[in-house]
Amino acid sequence: MQKAETRVLTAHVPVSLAEKVDRLAKRAERSRGWIMKQALSAWVAQEEEHDRLTHEALTDVDANRVIDNQAVEAWADSLGKALP
Repeated sequence: MQKAETRVLTAHVPVSLAEKVDRLAKRAERSRGWIMKQALSAWVAQEEEHDRLTHEALTDVDANRVIDNQAVEAWADSLGKALP
């Protein structure tokens, strides 16, 4: 099995954050590097999803698939009110 190529990334973080990472690593019986890789992977996935949703929304705007602000406000105002 071939190992994936890796690259070392460094970052200066507040001591309190580093201590939290250390506590989590100890509790999970994992290395600090493993915790950092998990956290970075989750953040990258979140940002990629945010990007995807933004592009999807802009496509909707370009195609005029939008809802008028007044319609949204009227809907919000109707929440919690009894239906006629």
